[in-house]
Amino acid sequence: MYKILICDDDADIVAALKIYLSSEDYQLLSASNGQEALDLMHRESIHLILMDVMMPQLDGISATAKLREEFNVPIILLTAKGEDSDKVLGLNIGADDYITKPFNPVEVLARVRSQLRRYTNLGGMTRQPSHLVIGGIDMNDENKTVTVDGEPVALTPIEFNILRLLLQNPGRVYSSKEIYELVWNEPAYGSESAVAVHIRHLREKIEITPSEPRYLKVVWGQGYKIERGREG
Repeated sequence: MYKILICDDDADIVAALKIYLSSEDYQLLSASNGQEALDLMHRESIHLILMDVMMPQLDGISATAKLREEFNVPIILLTAKGEDSDKVLGLNIGADDYITKPFNPVEVLARVRSQLRRYTNLGGMTRQPSHLVIGGIDMNDENKTVTVDGEPVALTPIEFNILRLLLQNPGRVYSSKEIYELVWNEPAYGSESAVAVHIRHLREKIEITPSEPRYLKVVWGQGYKIERGREG
């Protein structure tokens, strides 16, 4: 049974999300601020977090940054309309997705299912080797680890999936739309901008000089690719 942590200081929103998710076989926990969420993460085996941005004591952005120092579980931010800067900042510091209030119950369920599917299975679109190596990047798809030049790199589930997709097909250029639909497993509907944010964050983790990448290349006007066998 998956454990989902709902972190929001509005009791009505927590209650509504519990109703939306009650149709699935989830164990639902709640916290009213980011600090409570951090404390729960150290006591429970949480599989996914729904994290409000605006909260007292420790807000959702700060809590996400702290969580990413220790945990790689999917984090979906709960944002209000007009909080675009918070969405971008949240994605930059490690959030995997966001849902805008007021919530659409169908969207909430779809995004939760999608993130849990990637986190627990990180499933390949086709059968692929579990050990992928390009240059100094070494990915083990069985234990979900990545090293670069022998040093471990902590990736979020979204970052892991993007990197795995590109490593499985070195040299192939994927558009932002293709990456979104293959990794998020849903139609893009104009959400491709999220890909650029995750790509930038991924570059910061796997490249020595992100502005002059050895591996993760942009093909202007077309998309992204992993350069085959480039050592720098």
